[in-house]
Amino acid sequence: MTHPLPSPASPLRIGTRGSPLALAQAHETRDRLGAAFGLPAEAFVIAVIKTTGDDRAMIEADRPLKEIGNKGLFTREIEEALLAGAIDIAVHSMKDMPVDQPAGLALDCNLPREDVRDAFVTLAGTGFGDLAAGAVVGTSSLRRRAQLLFRRPELNVVDFRGNVQTRMRKLADGVAEATFLACAGLNRLGLDIARIPLAPEEMLPAVAQGAIGIERRAGDSRVAAMLEAIHDRETGLRLDAERAFLAALDGSCETPIAGLALLSGGTISLRGEILRPDGSDCLAEAGEAPVEDGAALGRELAARLLERSGPGFFDFRG
Repeated sequence: MTHPLPSPASPLRIGTRGSPLALAQAHETRDRLGAAFGLPAEAFVIAVIKTTGDDRAMIEADRPLKEIGNKGLFTREIEEALLAGAIDIAVHSMKDMPVDQPAGLALDCNLPREDVRDAFVTLAGTGFGDLAAGAVVGTSSLRRRAQLLFRRPELNVVDFRGNVQTRMRKLADGVAEATFLACAGLNRLGLDIARIPLAPEEMLPAVAQGAIGIERRAGDSRVAAMLEAIHDRETGLRLDAERAFLAALDGSCETPIAGLALLSGGTISLRGEILRPDGSDCLAEAGEAPVEDGAALGRELAARLLERSGPGFFDFRG
């Protein structure tokens, strides 16, 4: 590099949320940068930034995300710190990222993607099909709620927020009999929790689930060069298709949307679905294209679904 590298005297500042999972992702980013450039851990500082979505009162009250805001709940304050120069990079769970980038910021680095699947979790380790009619399942995800009710409309779904530890405590307290967690988060935390992973064919994951994104200031060439060294090209190509699909559907925390792209040689395949919030309807499309046309494929699948769904598909809030 022509730019000076970070050092203990002049460390690179990494911004993140303060949850155990967010910190694990920040540590992974630090370790990969350190390995790529032969730098000690002391050449980095991890700065914890509280976001609106981390407000404990709202978490404990299990307020639905749609009542508080949108996907910017988990990113806004971190991006403001990045723009202000208080941090040098920001580490995010990509499924939390809005599709529109704030002016002056770039999001073009992804770490290798983890397991994309959702995990079904109960204290007893029982399976998805073992729940009795009327059983209570907790989730804050409109996507998971809609997918669950589409398959099991006789279940009772309640809002259920917080990090992994908080959700497990709520299960122990009897707030719900079961919940869903992302396999990626459990793996990154190294948690030995009884779980049943759900294949994408059974529950299509959120767009970008399992992926970490690293955001920077658009004009910071030193950081851009460093991040290029740890960017995972395959993950980036898959997310290009998935996020183009999401953007064309105007996806937010108020729209149940799922999508997953896979690479095979020079071909990218994409599956996507949209659901009514009450789970009463689910529309799905799939396709494939040359890998360089992944974003175009995402937009094409979104257009097909919009044509099939017609106006007002997402308006019903049952």
